[in-house]
Amino acid sequence: MTPEEARLYEKVENQIPLTEEEALWLYQNGRLAFLSALATLVRERLHNKNAYYNRNFHIEPTNICIYECAFCSFARKPGEPGGWEYSLEEIEAIAERYKGTGVTEVHIVGGVHPKRGIAYYAEMIRRIKRILPEIHVKAFTAVELKVMCARSRMSYREGLLALREAGLDSLPGGGAEIFHPDIRRQICATKASTEEWLQIHRTAHELGIPSNATMLYGHIETYEHRVHHMRLLRELQAETGGFNCFIPLKYRRENNSLWHVGEVSTIEDLKNYAVSRLYLHNIPHLKAYWPMIGVQTAQMSLAFGVDDLDGTIDDTTKIYSMAGVEAPGSLSTEMLEHLIRQAGYEAVERDSLYRPIQRAAAV
Repeated sequence: MTPEEARLYEKVENQIPLTEEEALWLYQNGRLAFLSALATLVRERLHNKNAYYNRNFHIEPTNICIYECAFCSFARKPGEPGGWEYSLEEIEAIAERYKGTGVTEVHIVGGVHPKRGIAYYAEMIRRIKRILPEIHVKAFTAVELKVMCARSRMSYREGLLALREAGLDSLPGGGAEIFHPDIRRQICATKASTEEWLQIHRTAHELGIPSNATMLYGHIETYEHRVHHMRLLRELQAETGGFNCFIPLKYRRENNSLWHVGEVSTIEDLKNYAVSRLYLHNIPHLKAYWPMIGVQTAQMSLAFGVDDLDGTIDDTTKIYSMAGVEAPGSLSTEMLEHLIRQAGYEAVERDSLYRPIQRAAAV
């Protein structure tokens, strides 16, 4: 162990938050074995040997979108081949498939539709909850919410209150991408700004609606941009305490206009998980989203600070398959538990707020 590694190890062991400069040093100089040891120290202090998963499915109501983000392989313009717009009746039919299956969460995100506002999406939630009354609805990125509220002539607070009344339980973390303005101007200049994304999540937290946070990495950003992004999340978490989980999302290159930059290596993925766990000391959970990262890398990430592998998903998301990811579309609970135990951790089924779920044994 080098003198600088020893100093950082002692700091982390004493639960002293890292500075931006120290996080940058770990990105630039941290040896993979050291990062694994240090991140594991933090994740096991927070969660012991527990590694979490849930039973969930996704609804992507539409991929029709008013924006053209450089990294996106999912969005289509109205009338463009490959686009879809589910009706409320089709949404109900999707929910009906999950009656009696034991799922605990539905994750709803999609394109920013040019015509749909708060009333439409509130009705969507109500219909889902009539079919699945116990389901936790985690729905709508800040990017979607900004436009929904504007179209409905509502403030963020008014829009979120209306959705909460309809049954919204939490927000996903999408749309954050990279907060630094130099990068945001190049990859998603017209969508919700950094300040708007943070304000929508701040407002949700003030209303008692928890959320997740994400970071899209591995494209044109630098380590400095990643640390800046996480600093803003850490500051908001210190203010509100409303983030449950941080989810690094790897850029995938197929079928979008950033294809020429390629994709970062698995080593870079694992390094990014470790530094995220070490720097974001006040966000309790770190997730490896296996449909994006792949099953094997997700399993390895458990040794780099990750404590959550997301859920079963059941082949209900197209966001990453349209970008060229070849991960399976679903994983059974048995497979998720096998992956976790094979890595040396204890598999714990959770609800959307990370409370363990105990199920009766099959007879």
